[in-house]
Amino acid sequence: MTKSNPNISEKIRLWAGELGFSHVGIAKAEFLEDEAVKLDEWLKRGYQGEMHYMENNLDMRLDPRKLVPGAKSVISLTYNYFTTKQKELQPPPYQVGSRGMQLPETTLKISKYAYGEDYHFVVKEKLKILMERWKEEFGEIHGRVFVDSAPVLERAWAARSGIGWIGKHSLLINKNQGSFFFLAEIILDLELDYDSPVKTDHCGTCTACIDACPTDAIVENKVVDGSKCISYFTIELKDQIPADYKNKFDDWMFGCDICQDICPWNRFSKQHNEPKFEPNEKLLSMSRKEWKEITEEIFNDLFKRSPVQRTKFEGLKRNILFLEK
Repeated sequence: MTKSNPNISEKIRLWAGELGFSHVGIAKAEFLEDEAVKLDEWLKRGYQGEMHYMENNLDMRLDPRKLVPGAKSVISLTYNYFTTKQKELQPPPYQVGSRGMQLPETTLKISKYAYGEDYHFVVKEKLKILMERWKEEFGEIHGRVFVDSAPVLERAWAARSGIGWIGKHSLLINKNQGSFFFLAEIILDLELDYDSPVKTDHCGTCTACIDACPTDAIVENKVVDGSKCISYFTIELKDQIPADYKNKFDDWMFGCDICQDICPWNRFSKQHNEPKFEPNEKLLSMSRKEWKEITEEIFNDLFKRSPVQRTKFEGLKRNILFLEK
């Protein structure tokens, strides 16, 4: 299908904004040549750990035309999930150079993205609405929507489309929004007006995220050893957490936000407006003692339709026990 309406790119941005997406960028669907070299090296170093799915479908990861035959455009979108509601339970801000720092006794923590309903459901539903609206306006358009659910190198495509740049912690950063947002993609068989990548790496000489990581997971600029990341240990790893990492998790029992919390660009983050990301009030009031005594019934009540379901009750209990002093 060829481009049939000169205003289609503009309307994509308008309608996406009406559905709550913060930024939209569009890139030409093509083979990711630079990323192919980087991904190959990353895998050879074993940074995927037990995430063996990263080794699968490499052709699709690197070429969207393998996912959507005839694809011409990759549309990247961001959806804000930043919240300030946990601040009253958080200890003082992380300090640069605080590797393995013991934080004040407050409560155990989960990543901000997991406070409410699973983003896979929330964001994908909005993408489907967007696709239907396009079809009504422009006729039959062939494409697929993705929310961290298929072999798509979402950060690479978002960077190519000009939404932001890849920070030293390997996450995408936007000058106006920071990094607390979900990435989503729509791959279409439609030619659009393409955006240009951000030309400047605005991290400069800052190493705050590298210095603050308690497990030294950020091994070099823009390269994270996934097998050392707290999020990997508390979510992806199914075996026992290695004893070498005892007292290095800073009380994170599901995921970790340290490298984002310390990032100066996240001073621009603003409270999200998505009701489905609002946390269960009980979640905010759980004490450390209550977490240690959590039952499966309470787990299911707190995390119904939550990303935390991914680790299951047994996995969260394992993480909690590992955090005991």
